[in-house]
Amino acid sequence: MASRRATCSCGQLEVTTEGEPFAVYVCHCLECQRRTGSVLAGGGRFLLEHVRVRGRSREYVRVSDKGEGRTFHFCPECGTTVYWFWESAPEAVSVAVGAFADPAFPPPVVSVFEGRRHSWLDLAGPIKRHEGSARPRPTA
Repeated sequence: MASRRATCSCGQLEVTTEGEPFAVYVCHCLECQRRTGSVLAGGGRFLLEHVRVRGRSREYVRVSDKGEGRTFHFCPECGTTVYWFWESAPEAVSVAVGAFADPAFPPPVVSVFEGRRHSWLDLAGPIKRHEGSARPRPTA
């Protein structure tokens, strides 16, 4: 089973994943744009049992557009958001694709909040597009 390592900028907070993500997505919502300082956020979804965390994190909880809690874990030293949980899916964790620093990471299969996507940003390949949110679920 493939193992991947995601870290914050300073390396203090680390996530190790086993196997492939069950979904890779990008989010264009305004909150993710603010949180990342970028035009979108990319996340790989893994079952919690396939993820190990090492290091200290601080939490930031916000409510999504659908009224659901999202708990973001970031490094208290450098501020990098490395992973987060969705209140409605306690069995899974999202890990920031950029924290893997791996250009070979699988591409996104879902793009959410397309209505807030920057008009100059084009995503190539087959991708499911949603004007609002969608929750990727693991397949059996």
